[in-house]
Amino acid sequence: MLRIQKKSDGCITKLLLSGRIQASHIACVRSAISDGCAPKTLDLSEVTLIDLDAVRFLIECEDTGVELAQCPPYVRQWILRERAESVQSESSCTD
Repeated sequence: MLRIQKKSDGCITKLLLSGRIQASHIACVRSAISDGCAPKTLDLSEVTLIDLDAVRFLIECEDTGVELAQCPPYVRQWILRERAESVQSESSCTD
């Protein structure tokens, strides 16, 4: 189960995500991100579990300027590994 709490302070929107982030939740989070104005922050301090699709989604979020606040260490490590693997696969395709 995933709970999304939205807090806005002027034109800064912070989404607190609590629980498990799975592929089936990505559309919901994406919708919450697109509501309102930028910049956006995803507070991941209460995330307990995440799957590969969600990690890839978080990478996409960061790449588009969404801040990942209080990201659990295991999630940050997974993001770093996925980014590294993506770079390796891109470089092997161009060789």
